Amino acid sequence: MQTVVIVIHLMIVAVMIGAVLLQKSEGGGLGMGGGAGFMSSRGTANLLTRTTAILAAGFFLTSMFLSWHAGYSRAPSSIIGTPASQTQPGGSPISAPTSGGILDSLKKADEQQQAPAPSGPQVPRSQ
Repeated sequence: MQTVVIVIHLMIVAVMIGAVLLQKSEGGGLGMGGGAGFMSSRGTANLLTRTTAILAAGFFLTSMFLSWHAGYSRAPSSIIGTPASQTQPGGSPISAPTSGGILDSLKKADEQQQAPAPSGPQVPRSQ
Protein backbone atom coordinates (compact mmCIF):
# COMPACT_ATOMS: atom_id res chain seq x y z
CA MET A 1 0.00 0.00 0.00
CA GLN A 2 2.74 2.42 0.97
CA THR A 3 4.70 1.68 -2.20
CA VAL A 4 1.68 2.45 -4.38
CA VAL A 5 1.12 5.78 -2.61
CA ILE A 6 4.81 6.68 -2.94
CA VAL A 7 4.68 6.01 -6.70
CA ILE A 8 1.51 8.14 -7.03
CA HIS A 9 3.17 10.84 -4.92
CA LEU A 10 6.24 10.93 -7.17
CA MET A 11 4.09 11.06 -10.31
CA ILE A 12 2.16 14.02 -8.87
CA VAL A 13 5.45 15.76 -8.06
CA ALA A 14 6.79 15.28 -11.59
CA VAL A 15 3.61 16.54 -13.26
CA MET A 16 3.34 19.48 -10.86
CA ILE A 17 6.91 20.56 -11.62
CA GLY A 18 6.10 20.44 -15.33
CA ALA A 19 2.87 22.42 -14.87
CA VAL A 20 4.66 25.12 -12.88
CA LEU A 21 7.45 25.39 -15.45
CA LEU A 22 4.94 25.71 -18.32
CA GLN A 23 3.16 28.68 -16.75
CA LYS A 24 3.83 32.16 -18.05
CA SER A 25 5.93 34.35 -15.79
CA GLU A 26 4.01 37.44 -14.73
CA GLY A 27 6.80 39.18 -12.88
CA GLY A 28 9.25 39.14 -15.76
CA GLY A 29 12.04 38.02 -13.45
CA LEU A 30 15.46 38.26 -15.13
CA GLY A 31 13.81 39.54 -18.29
CA MET A 32 12.46 36.14 -19.31
CA GLY A 33 8.99 34.76 -19.78
CA GLY A 34 7.34 37.86 -21.23
CA GLY A 35 5.70 38.29 -24.61
CA ALA A 36 4.00 35.67 -26.74
CA GLY A 37 5.27 32.22 -26.00
CA PHE A 38 4.13 28.66 -25.85
CA MET A 39 1.31 29.43 -23.40
CA SER A 40 -0.07 32.78 -24.39
CA SER A 41 -3.86 32.51 -24.20
CA ARG A 42 -5.83 33.25 -21.08
CA GLY A 43 -7.75 29.94 -21.18
CA THR A 44 -4.59 27.89 -21.20
CA ALA A 45 -3.23 29.89 -18.26
CA ASN A 46 -6.43 29.21 -16.28
CA LEU A 47 -6.15 25.51 -17.11
CA LEU A 48 -2.56 25.40 -15.88
CA THR A 49 -3.47 27.31 -12.72
CA ARG A 50 -6.31 24.91 -11.91
CA THR A 51 -4.15 21.91 -12.75
CA THR A 52 -1.41 23.19 -10.43
CA ALA A 53 -3.95 23.72 -7.62
CA ILE A 54 -5.37 20.18 -8.04
CA LEU A 55 -1.88 18.68 -8.13
CA ALA A 56 -0.90 20.67 -5.03
CA ALA A 57 -3.95 19.30 -3.19
CA GLY A 58 -3.02 15.77 -4.29
CA PHE A 59 0.55 16.33 -3.15
CA PHE A 60 -0.69 17.53 0.24
CA LEU A 61 -3.04 14.57 0.68
CA THR A 62 -0.47 11.96 -0.30
CA SER A 63 2.11 13.60 1.99
CA MET A 64 -0.33 13.52 4.90
CA PHE A 65 -1.24 9.88 4.21
CA LEU A 66 2.42 8.83 4.02
CA SER A 67 3.24 10.55 7.31
CA TRP A 68 0.18 9.01 8.99
CA HIS A 69 1.02 5.56 7.61
CA ALA A 70 4.64 5.81 8.79
CA GLY A 71 3.58 6.59 12.36
CA TYR A 72 0.58 4.24 12.50
CA SER A 73 2.41 1.18 13.87
CA ARG A 74 4.74 3.15 16.11
CA ALA A 75 4.01 2.53 19.79
CA PRO A 76 3.96 5.55 22.09
CA SER A 77 6.74 5.76 24.65
CA SER A 78 7.37 8.01 27.60
CA ILE A 79 10.71 9.64 28.28
CA ILE A 80 9.66 10.71 31.77
CA GLY A 81 8.76 7.46 33.52
CA THR A 82 10.87 4.32 33.72
CA PRO A 83 9.38 0.85 34.07
CA ALA A 84 9.56 -0.67 37.54
CA SER A 85 11.18 -3.86 36.25
CA GLN A 86 14.26 -2.09 34.85
CA THR A 87 17.55 -3.31 36.30
CA GLN A 88 21.13 -2.12 36.29
CA PRO A 89 23.85 -4.06 34.46
CA GLY A 90 24.89 -5.64 37.78
CA GLY A 91 21.44 -7.18 38.25
CA SER A 92 20.18 -4.97 41.08
CA PRO A 93 16.91 -3.13 40.42
CA ILE A 94 16.92 0.63 39.91
CA SER A 95 15.03 2.48 42.62
CA ALA A 96 14.03 6.09 42.90
CA PRO A 97 16.30 8.16 45.14
CA THR A 98 14.81 8.61 48.60
CA SER A 99 17.25 11.19 49.89
CA GLY A 100 19.90 13.31 48.27
CA GLY A 101 20.23 13.90 44.57
CA ILE A 102 20.74 11.70 41.58
CA LEU A 103 24.51 11.83 42.03
CA ASP A 104 24.22 10.36 45.53
CA SER A 105 22.07 7.49 44.28
CA LEU A 106 24.50 6.81 41.41
CA LYS A 107 27.41 6.78 43.87
CA LYS A 108 25.57 4.25 46.08
CA ALA A 109 24.77 2.09 43.05
CA ASP A 110 28.42 2.20 41.97
CA GLU A 111 29.59 1.18 45.44
CA GLN A 112 27.14 -1.74 45.45
CA GLN A 113 28.25 -2.85 42.00
CA GLN A 114 31.99 -2.91 42.75
CA ALA A 115 33.23 -6.45 43.20
CA PRO A 116 36.74 -7.88 43.73
CA ALA A 117 38.79 -8.12 40.54
CA PRO A 118 39.01 -11.63 39.02
CA SER A 119 42.17 -13.54 39.82
CA GLY A 120 42.88 -14.74 36.28
CA PRO A 121 41.63 -14.65 32.73
CA GLN A 122 37.91 -15.11 32.41
CA VAL A 123 35.83 -16.54 29.60
CA PRO A 124 33.33 -13.98 28.29
CA ARG A 125 29.75 -14.78 29.32
CA SER A 126 26.74 -14.05 27.18
CA GLN A 127 23.88 -12.19 28.77
